[in-house]
Amino acid sequence: MEYRGQLFVLSGPSGAGKSTLRERIRKRFSELWYSVSWTTRAPRAGEMDGEDYSFVSPDAFVAAMKARGFLEWAQVHGHYYGTPREQVVSNLENGRDVLLEIDVQGARQVKIHMPHSCFIFVLPPDCETLKKRLRRRGTEDECEMKTRLDRATREMAEAPWYDYLVINDDLERASEELAAVIIASRCRAATVLPRVLDLVRPDNV
Repeated sequence: MEYRGQLFVLSGPSGAGKSTLRERIRKRFSELWYSVSWTTRAPRAGEMDGEDYSFVSPDAFVAAMKARGFLEWAQVHGHYYGTPREQVVSNLENGRDVLLEIDVQGARQVKIHMPHSCFIFVLPPDCETLKKRLRRRGTEDECEMKTRLDRATREMAEAPWYDYLVINDDLERASEELAAVIIASRCRAATVLPRVLDLVRPDNV
């Protein structure tokens, strides 16, 4: 199915800085509708229900999953994460661009159902920087840290199939590059043509 709005999918390993970049992009492109994911994990310090995530019980999540209420869902570090389907589709059908911040498992599901979406992967400049960023957060013990680093390695191996890669070695530059991706994607022929078909038909020349 073709939608009038465009879907932007943002992924990257923990510690790459994708959430910081996402917030900068939301401020710059206020017209973007950001889809708040559901999760069964507990909120971290500073996270707000309904803004960072919708924090729900496992029973509520499984019920929504059985009702096909998610565009994508995944189990990560023992917790469920998912993107509610209805609001995403409704915004796209009404011509509004939508931004998702999801992991690679979810992105692959979206790729199957919405292959013309724009897929963007955020990378750290190197592994040492990634480790330092994760340790600086101070939210995991050593065992959890190893689990996250192992997962980050597997996730970064998925980067080649994404449409765009942004290396977050400098926040300002990475923000500009991500903004440039959104602007360029909005100018793709496949995105613009449905709005200008009357202008580009041969009988109009």
